[in-house]
Amino acid sequence: MDLIATVAATILEQLRNPTLAFLLGGLLIAALGSRLTVPDAVYKFIVLVLLLKVGLSAGISVREADFWALIVPGVLAVLVGIAIVLIGSRTLARLNGVSKVDGLATAGLFGAVSASTLAAGMVMLDEQQIPYEGFIGALYPFMDIAALVTAIVLARVSVARKAVATGGGTVAMGGGGAQIDGLESGMLRDILTDTFRSPAISALLLGLMIGLLANADAVFQGFYELLFRGFLSILMLVMGMEAWARLSELKRVAHAYILYGIAGPLLHGALGFGAGMIAHELTGFSAGGVVLLAVMASSSSDISGPPTLRGALPEANPSAYVGTSTGLGTPVAILSIPAWIALAELLVGW
Repeated sequence: MDLIATVAATILEQLRNPTLAFLLGGLLIAALGSRLTVPDAVYKFIVLVLLLKVGLSAGISVREADFWALIVPGVLAVLVGIAIVLIGSRTLARLNGVSKVDGLATAGLFGAVSASTLAAGMVMLDEQQIPYEGFIGALYPFMDIAALVTAIVLARVSVARKAVATGGGTVAMGGGGAQIDGLESGMLRDILTDTFRSPAISALLLGLMIGLLANADAVFQGFYELLFRGFLSILMLVMGMEAWARLSELKRVAHAYILYGIAGPLLHGALGFGAGMIAHELTGFSAGGVVLLAVMASSSSDISGPPTLRGALPEANPSAYVGTSTGLGTPVAILSIPAWIALAELLVGW
């Protein structure tokens, strides 16, 4: 009972947080039919600044981080990303009325990471003066790429096997590689290349490398740190409006997506929290780090994931995976952050 009361009190307190307030405000004005819009160019610029900031912060911190302190949570982040997709392949992708490719694409998006949700978690911890490792942002690509690659490979294997089973014979996925069970041996390399070239991952890795190799502390403090919270509030507003718009898309797909969109972030966050606790026991990973690993696991990609999946899996229905992710997964993930904070306080303490 004490745990439930603590979580409930923390959630009520966090509802007054500006980050959540802007998200809920976006949902509200969209529901009321407001015509407020943020130009696409402005939105992309804000996302770029946020990703560069997260990357720079991680790179600056990695310069002085202990290798083992980073590698353990990094490996765990990879395993969590893969586990989320495998769970989706055994649950959502097997339900009646759900296309296996659509289910795997959705699981891939939920296994990948939302930079904005991660940023929201960082801001909440900062506002409560809860410390966490500065290299947390460097864990983003570990989980993100692992989940997307796993989902795309499983989906392509499914498509190839279905084609062979229906008399289509060997399926070619491109040119120049040997065929293995209907799959091309160079496919994984191509997927990795496309993922690393995606705008979000490119911006994040660019910031990470500059922060790691250059003396970027001055520009970080004088520009990115100052603008970060203001830009995040605008991004939350846009995401709230987008979430409301995407809810209508779920009417055209199986009701299973609604259940997955609500339950998935909570289950995935619990996996991330458990992985964070393992890192805490092995390396002294901070309570704030445990929270952010749970936040990354509970989030679903809203930037790098959708274009990657659209390019790699044209057979998948965007209304299914984007609608479920943006319409339900993202609000649930952000609103669950106070619960992970309360749980970490009880189990680890500050």
